[in-house]
Amino acid sequence: MDQMVALRVFRTVVEQGSFAAAARRMRLSPAAISKNISALEDQLNVRLLNRTTRRMSLTEPGRRYYEQVARILDDLAEADHSLGPLQSQPSGLLRVSAPMTFTLTRLSTAIPGFLMRHPDLSLDLQLDDRRVDIVKEGFDLAIRGSDRLEDSSLVARRLMTLHHVVCASPDYFARRGMPRVPQDLRAHDCIRFTLSGHVSEWEFTRGAETVRVPIEGRYRVTSGLAIRDALLAGFGLNLIPRQYVAGDIKAGRLVTALDDWVPVQTAIHAVYPSRRYLLPKVRAFVEFLVDETRDED
Repeated sequence: MDQMVALRVFRTVVEQGSFAAAARRMRLSPAAISKNISALEDQLNVRLLNRTTRRMSLTEPGRRYYEQVARILDDLAEADHSLGPLQSQPSGLLRVSAPMTFTLTRLSTAIPGFLMRHPDLSLDLQLDDRRVDIVKEGFDLAIRGSDRLEDSSLVARRLMTLHHVVCASPDYFARRGMPRVPQDLRAHDCIRFTLSGHVSEWEFTRGAETVRVPIEGRYRVTSGLAIRDALLAGFGLNLIPRQYVAGDIKAGRLVTALDDWVPVQTAIHAVYPSRRYLLPKVRAFVEFLVDETRDED
C-alpha cells in the first residue's frame, strides 16, 4: 500500500460522500478506491467508514482521523506550493465565519475592495453570532469576540477591543430614571444578549472598586442589531459595544449612563487552524482585518 495515496483516497471518499464519486474525482476504479480504504483500515486496525450498498458514513475514529489527515495533506500541499510564485497569490474559495453586527458595522463596506484587489479569490462569508466549529464545519477562519478557544490547536490573532457602554433612549431614561451607580441597574429593563459571556451579570470597575450586578429583563436576543432596535424604541437599556451605536449617541437618539464606570470589554480575534504554512488566502484576509481594525483600539 502506498500510504500517501491511501490517505488521499480516504479524504476524497469522505469529502465526495461515496466510493463512486471519489473514483470519478481521482480517476481511479471503484475497486482501487475500496482496496486503498481496506488496506488503510487493516494498517490502523480500526474501521474508518461504515458502508452499505446505499450509504457511507464516518465512524467516530474515522472522523477524528479525517480531521488530522486533512490538516496533514493541506500542510503538504502548502509546503509544495511555498517555493512557487503562486504562494503569494490568494486564490480559490475562502470560507469565513463572522459575527453579524460586528461585520455589518465595521467590515462589510470594505470587503468589496478586498475582493477587487484579489481577482482570483472568492469569499463565502457566513454571518452568524454562534460559535462555529472551524475544522468540523470547514471554515478557513473565524472572527471571534473572545479570548477563549475551544481547541488548543487553533491560533488567534488579536485585532481590536470593543469598548462597551450602558445606553438607552432619552425617552426610556425620562420614564425610568438615570442609573447613577451599577447597582441601580437591578431596577431597570435590561435587554440581554444571550450569546455573550455576560448575559446574566454585568461587571464594572472604577479605580480599585469592582462591582458585579445581576441583571434581569424580559427580552433576550442573539442579535446586536435587534438590541439596537429595541434601544431606539425605548424598550430598555443594554451594555453594548459603543461602535454599534456611536452614530445614535452622536445624534442624540441614545444616551449613555454610568460613564464614570468602566464596563467589560471584548477582545476581537481572527482565529484559524494552526498550520506551519498559512494559505495565501487566509494570510491576505488576516492582513485585511488588521488594516481595517487598526484605528479602533
